[in-house]
Amino acid sequence: MIDLSAFSEEKFDAKKWINTACQNRHPQETLEKQLVDLEMKLQMMSEEIAASLEEQSTAALLRVPRATRDVIRVRDDAVSLRHSVSSILLKLKKAEGSSAESISALAKVDIVKQRMEAAYETLQDAAGLTQLSSTVEDVFASGDLPKAAETLANMRHCLSAVGEVAEFANIRKQLEVLEDRLDSMVQPRLTDALSNCKVEVAQDLRGILIRIGRFKSLEAHYTKVHLKPIRQLWEDFDSKQRTKKLASEKNEVERLSSSNDFQSSLPTISFSSWLPSFYDELLLYLEQEWKCILCMIAFPDDYKTLVPKLLIDTMASIGSNFVSRINLATGDVVAETKALAKGILDILSGDMQKGIKIQTKHLEALIELHNMTGTFARNVQHLFSESDLPVLLDTLKAVYLPYEPFKHRYEQMEHVILSSEIAGVDLRGAVVRGVGAQGIELSETVRRMEESIPQVILFLDEAVERCISFTGGSEIDELIQALDDILLQYISTLQETLKSLRAVCGVDAGDGGGMKKEMVSDRKEGMHNARKVDLISNEEEWSIVQGALQILTVADCLTSRSAVFEASLKATLARLSTSLSFSVFGSNLDQNQSHVASDGNGDWSMAGKAALDVASVRLADVPEKAQRLFNLLDQSKDPRFHALPLASQRVATFADTVNELVYDVLISKVGQRFSDVSRLPIWSAVEEPSAFPLPSFSAYPQAYVTSVAEYLLTLPQQLEPLAEGISSSDPNTDEAQFFATEWMFKVAEGATGLYMEQLRGIQYITDRGAQQLSTDIEYLRDVLSALSMPIPPVLATYHSCLSTPRDRLKDFVISDGGNQLNLPTAYFVCKIRREACRAAEKAYDVTKVDERVNRAVAVANKAANAARIATVKAVQKQIQHNSSNNNIQIPMV
Repeated sequence: MIDLSAFSEEKFDAKKWINTACQNRHPQETLEKQLVDLEMKLQMMSEEIAASLEEQSTAALLRVPRATRDVIRVRDDAVSLRHSVSSILLKLKKAEGSSAESISALAKVDIVKQRMEAAYETLQDAAGLTQLSSTVEDVFASGDLPKAAETLANMRHCLSAVGEVAEFANIRKQLEVLEDRLDSMVQPRLTDALSNCKVEVAQDLRGILIRIGRFKSLEAHYTKVHLKPIRQLWEDFDSKQRTKKLASEKNEVERLSSSNDFQSSLPTISFSSWLPSFYDELLLYLEQEWKCILCMIAFPDDYKTLVPKLLIDTMASIGSNFVSRINLATGDVVAETKALAKGILDILSGDMQKGIKIQTKHLEALIELHNMTGTFARNVQHLFSESDLPVLLDTLKAVYLPYEPFKHRYEQMEHVILSSEIAGVDLRGAVVRGVGAQGIELSETVRRMEESIPQVILFLDEAVERCISFTGGSEIDELIQALDDILLQYISTLQETLKSLRAVCGVDAGDGGGMKKEMVSDRKEGMHNARKVDLISNEEEWSIVQGALQILTVADCLTSRSAVFEASLKATLARLSTSLSFSVFGSNLDQNQSHVASDGNGDWSMAGKAALDVASVRLADVPEKAQRLFNLLDQSKDPRFHALPLASQRVATFADTVNELVYDVLISKVGQRFSDVSRLPIWSAVEEPSAFPLPSFSAYPQAYVTSVAEYLLTLPQQLEPLAEGISSSDPNTDEAQFFATEWMFKVAEGATGLYMEQLRGIQYITDRGAQQLSTDIEYLRDVLSALSMPIPPVLATYHSCLSTPRDRLKDFVISDGGNQLNLPTAYFVCKIRREACRAAEKAYDVTKVDERVNRAVAVANKAANAARIATVKAVQKQIQHNSSNNNIQIPMV
């Protein structure tokens, strides 16, 4: 049989179906036979389907007349039913219209009846109030307290019925006086019943107080009876301290009176060692009261409120003294504050002398005491688990109340502690800087900087742990602000250290900017002021380079450590978001705790009770703070959230500053070698004429370019160990190779930029200078190629134009047309080479002028000599002519 289900699919493909059918044929059966059989089967099935369709169509046509008659009959029945319903609705409307007036009249009569009954009851209450007011004194005189309570309750009921009527104002005042009188009569009996465990009496007296609405009085009496022994437990510490003090004074007197030395062996009682015993005794007392038969029988509905109220009043009565003891206990862990009998609150208030600050020991002692209280609070929560959640919440608030002054100033405490810890980190090198010691100081300072980062992150981690331990995370929002500020303070210290290291490294102390290519020209002046080569040995130069490269590990360590810390901080916020979820507390916390859901029987949810940790208890009283905290927790779920936004930005800035410093150090040696390249005399040198034919030799690269090339070739060896440390894995990994390659590109590109800047300063260059410069550029280009660095088009243009003879340079530039050459650079090279030619021509013209001047001077000298000779001859003739006259003086020539 053929499966016809495939033919009913929407995406039926006939070709695919045929191919599938052919593939499923028997291996011994031919394809033609398979197709013939398939065609025959399809034809037979189509004929069967056609016959079935024809048979069913005929039957359907035969059923159409019968179905038509049934439809007509149903339609007639629906029409008749609609007429019947319309008539019924019409009758109902008529009946409603006639009975509405009767119903309205009956309603008015019923209202009048109710008012009359209320007036009758009020008159009865007024009459009864008057009667009760006249007989209440007799009831009190009889001493029947239950009857007196019933009478007062009836009087209050009658007064509530009468309302604010002036005639009964005196009775209202009388009722208040009588209730106070009955309360005073019940007090001594209730105190005796509670003290002597008289169950039935206490139960009756409770009923009396409840009847007159004085449940608060019952709570006050219960607390008053049990508060005294608890106060004795609390004052036991003071009594022990006084006993110890008296014993110490006595021992001191005995020691002074005795001939031998006598030392007291009395153990020291500290508050932290005494507090657990107090909590144990107090918990035992509360447990006894909770399970006491008196409470369970006499107060079956109230003991779940009375015992927690006893603890609340106890903590309220000893609260101020508790805070003082905690404060002194935190000061006892440090010798300075112990000697002054001061604690954390005294230091925060500024009452202490300068130099005394909060230390980690102070806060650790406070957290230790808080942990003891937390253990007691969990035991209390377990003991009072059957109480309502508002009662349990108020009880836990009272237990943690002594720590509120410290939690209120927790952010200030952490800020002071972290600031002092950061200030104690020494980042400067211990070696005194002298001649040849810069490299030692640099490496020592960098080592200290790198070691300080994990130490500072550890300080911050410890602060977060202290916050969770002490506040449960309720102060995490304020702590984050303190952490952000402290981290900024530390990074500022690192920045100042970097500024001082710039002087150690011998680079300018300006803004840097070495990472930007467009600021190469601004850095030229700094390069001229760099340290001179002849003052520092080559070995020390490389030590400074290595030390500067190590600064990169400082930036990498700070970036990675701060990122890890911020991630852990976000994880902490996520955990707090789970524990302090809106599903338990809601977005608005109030004192009534109306947001906490309860089940159908009025029992508070176990989830709400389980969530009453230290943070939840504190946030219940400060809804605004809770809302800010929840907003922070919601924001922390965003992947773009930064727990330390300012510090994150400053870390990035510090990394950029480190990169600029390292770049300036690496490029400074190149800048020294290239500082006077544009003014070298070789560029204007000319070939000296010789009378003999001399062979021509190829030019060799000059010292400045070979020195830079050697420096660039040595730099990868300096970067390799650093890359291994930063990649923290196999040095052959992509990360290490990328790091080394990136810095090689930066230094090589900067060196090329400085070199081209110097080349632009050449005013003119002769053919000999062009040959030499072409050799220098070719050497530098080969070095860059060996380092797998791209050759800048400008430098390639310089080499091509300088290596081309001057008479063919113009045709060479025109033929290139800017395909391979940088045209502005090519035009500049042509210009400086033309300037050299013009200078040579001017020098030749000056030589001709000098020859003419020399000939003129020679002619003048000859004329002067002839004149002198003629003068001498004339004088001689005159002497011969006047030889006979002896009186005539001979003139002197």
